Amino acid sequence: MFTSRPNGSTIIPGMRYRDAHAAIDFLCTAFGFTRHAVYENERGGVEHAQLTYGNGMIMLGEVRDDEFGKRIAQPSDIGGRETQCACVTVINCKSHYQQALAAGATIVDDYAEKDYGGAGYSCRDPEGHLWYFGSYDPWHAS
Repeated sequence: MFTSRPNGSTIIPGMRYRDAHAAIDFLCTAFGFTRHAVYENERGGVEHAQLTYGNGMIMLGEVRDDEFGKRIAQPSDIGGRETQCACVTVINCKSHYQQALAAGATIVDDYAEKDYGGAGYSCRDPEGHLWYFGSYDPWHAS
């Protein structure tokens, strides 16, 4: 269980979802994230959530028409395109791929062993956000 911030600086991607509760359920089931914190607003929607994977974290909330939200486009608003992609290092990539596929992730690039080491695949979650999962760990590459 993730209990504290890793030493030093870190990067935490932030995302917005139209149905944040469903997104949280999917991300935990398909990709293996764990709920660290979920804060709801007065309407029962997700104001802010923190999900962990190993020592990593993403933050997410509902799509809303606030100043920050006006700067973020959803994939369905821009023809399914993304301007960034979360890359997640996983221990057993083939098993992770099979779990994501079984949970309904839309596979974009099938699981493949990479020439530079490790393996990887990319997929989309139900709201079209692009994800890359791979076993190549750039922190420990030779």
